[in-house]
Amino acid sequence: MCGIAGIVDFGGRPVAADELGRLTDLLSHRGPDGAGAWFSTDRAVALGHRRLAIIDVSDRGSQPMLSSDGRYAIVFNGEIYNFLELRRELENAGAVFHSDSDTEVILVAWKAWGEAMLQKFNGMWALAIYDSATRELFLARDRFGVKPLLYARSGSRFVFSSEQRALVRSKLVDGALDADVARRLMVDPFGVEASTRTLWREVSRLQAGHCMWLRGGRLEIKRWWRTVDHLPEVPTTQPERIERFRELFMDSVALRMRSDVPIGTCLSGGFDSSAVACAMAAHEKSGLGPRDNVSWRHAFVATFPGSSNDERPMAEEAARWAGISPTMLEIGNKDALHEIDRIIDDNDDVYISLPSAVWLIYRELRRHNVTVSLDGHGADELMGAYLQQGRSTAFKLRNAITAATLHSQLARRAADISRAAILARQGRYFLRGGLRALPKPFDLAAEGDRLPSSWGPLNRRLYRMFHSTVLPTILRNFDRLSMAHGIEVRMPFMDWRLVTYTMALPDESKWSQGYTKMVARQAMAGTMPEAIRMGRRKVGFNSPMPEWLNGPLAPWVNCLLDSKVPMFSELVDESRLRSAVERHASRKSWSWESTGHIWPYLNMKWALAKAA
Repeated sequence: MCGIAGIVDFGGRPVAADELGRLTDLLSHRGPDGAGAWFSTDRAVALGHRRLAIIDVSDRGSQPMLSSDGRYAIVFNGEIYNFLELRRELENAGAVFHSDSDTEVILVAWKAWGEAMLQKFNGMWALAIYDSATRELFLARDRFGVKPLLYARSGSRFVFSSEQRALVRSKLVDGALDADVARRLMVDPFGVEASTRTLWREVSRLQAGHCMWLRGGRLEIKRWWRTVDHLPEVPTTQPERIERFRELFMDSVALRMRSDVPIGTCLSGGFDSSAVACAMAAHEKSGLGPRDNVSWRHAFVATFPGSSNDERPMAEEAARWAGISPTMLEIGNKDALHEIDRIIDDNDDVYISLPSAVWLIYRELRRHNVTVSLDGHGADELMGAYLQQGRSTAFKLRNAITAATLHSQLARRAADISRAAILARQGRYFLRGGLRALPKPFDLAAEGDRLPSSWGPLNRRLYRMFHSTVLPTILRNFDRLSMAHGIEVRMPFMDWRLVTYTMALPDESKWSQGYTKMVARQAMAGTMPEAIRMGRRKVGFNSPMPEWLNGPLAPWVNCLLDSKVPMFSELVDESRLRSAVERHASRKSWSWESTGHIWPYLNMKWALAKAA
């Protein structure tokens, strides 16, 4: 897990070392264990790397890494969890390895299989491989977009990086605002991340499951992964479906325990994170495999004393079951303003709340020298955690998540409702926040996929939430907030085998008897505490925003509203925004719903003030 960057000059002019250095220095938080740079013979191509050492922590695992013949150079961010199996396959075909890293496995796989190697990888990645013989650059992103890849074609140069702010602040890319994206983020913070567009006009995003060739100054982008094309046959009986889910989930956890440094987990007390922690304990009982780290009993719990979203008792119960002594991190009013500017900056985009809790818990991992965390992300969008109890086709995102909620509410009323109608409904709601004009929705990844005619309404909506709206945004947040402290997050529920299998299951395997995630709950019987396995309470891992906005955050919000940010004033009628804020502040009536509607405006104003 690292930060990667690169510069290609189409005119063959040399890239200065300090230009690449500016990019990689801006990614130093992502890779505190080392820095590396590589230049082509004519220095027109430069690759940079900041290293977080997880697999083969010796210098042999450093990047940029060259192939044994010197033809290929790679920078890679992520992990290939099945690298040991791929290494054996390549060795059987005559390959010789000089390190124990998964990066070298990618290089050898590239020589053997080319683009086809991507289909063989089980992992998360953003990578770039330069071919010195053909002078071509290949870039690729993992199936579901766990790891980021941002790029820009600026004048006669192509520049890429792991973060958009690094591209802009390096001064290698024009920092002009894309006003339509800014408007869209305030209306629908979940409606941008799965597109190619970003807050900055010149910066683009390589979408999940896509790859890119840079040949002779031309960019060629194609989609290499479409989940719906890889759905397996599923067993016909529920007991068989449950057993297969358990096999895939337990193997996914086992693969993600491969590490040459200590690993742990962020434990909330909900089903997802508890299932991961308890599955780690079950894997140890059955026998750890090669390269599994024996130092895994590290659980970190964010607790919110007196807040509605505190799950400490359940987290403690899950930790006891897994045989872990958890590290508790109390988060309260004292933390509302703690490092607030850095936290918003590290999130590097606009969201529905201040992500202090996530930022603080990953900082706690780093303080305890645990740099890998197996977490439960992806399960909600895969199996319908946002269902309202008792209504099999009704969705409600926790904390009234802005546009995603509106999309879902409208969808349940009319399956064929047009996007224009959805937009109009959103417009009537969100213009109350002061937005001067409403942008059209963007084209999002996977929205045009042809879904099986046999799928029910639940599967159809989950497919969109997983690929196009909610999950891409959540993945972005957790990447930025964990890597702000050099922490690698691994997600067992997002193993591609488990994802395709679960998506192929019928609706009733996921929602039954008033329970969401039914197949997962049944698969974990006897492996985790019963109260958590069948618990109905759903709490988001969020900062206690209503309490903070009704209290310690109020002065900060007022100061932000008083500041003059011309770019923001062009987008928002600030008198209307102030009226909305003052109404909640005077009554101390901030709720999760009002926070979700108003915070994106405040987040945007802060971001534009920072960029000015």
